[in-house]
Amino acid sequence: MMCPTRIEQVLVVEDDDAVRAAVCAVFERAGVRVSQAADGRSALRKLYEQRPRLVVLDLGLPELDGHATLDRIRDVSDVPVLVLTGADGEVEKVRLLRAGADDYVTKPFGRQELLARAEALVRRAGELEVAEEVYDDGCVRIDVKARGAWVDGEPISLTAQEFRLLLAFVRHPNNVLSYIQLLDLAWGDMHGGTRDQVKVYVGYLRRRLGAARHRIETVRGFGYRYTPCRNAS
Repeated sequence: MMCPTRIEQVLVVEDDDAVRAAVCAVFERAGVRVSQAADGRSALRKLYEQRPRLVVLDLGLPELDGHATLDRIRDVSDVPVLVLTGADGEVEKVRLLRAGADDYVTKPFGRQELLARAEALVRRAGELEVAEEVYDDGCVRIDVKARGAWVDGEPISLTAQEFRLLLAFVRHPNNVLSYIQLLDLAWGDMHGGTRDQVKVYVGYLRRRLGAARHRIETVRGFGYRYTPCRNAS
């Protein structure tokens, strides 16, 4: 029986034939159109040609490895990227998030977990596509439809996940948001995410905000609070 899903097309990048076939089968059974690549260079060509809604990326690729492939993807696209990794350590996971991965699944993984995480990423990306909100508090300005952000009138470059996190903050000004709340608001998964994801991306977002970085305050033992310059227009 075909499972309903919001994913239209996925690009699976995996050099192991058996693993790639298994991952493709998960999405095909859910009614998703699947394209596949066995190396990073082929993946980049297909990303450009096909514009998939999601990339599932293994790290252990020949020649252009998964980390380098992720870097190239982030240079040209904000497509959600779900990384498949055999590493279960905190350092490697933090490195992935900092490099621009939207989420990761640790091998071995279950079919339902893989599909659920993929659907969550595509759902969040879709929410940004349909929103037409414009936010401006005098320091930070955001145009959701255009996916643009400015600090003191100067444009700043944000990854898709950083953009979602900033939206979570500005939509709840002056409120202390816990790690769990931020996972729910910015990741859409309060149970599957981790505190590390939040900490990494808050730090990353602060650096992007530059002069406005102090607007995101750490409230020890509770979470974070965004304080606007003034009431948003």
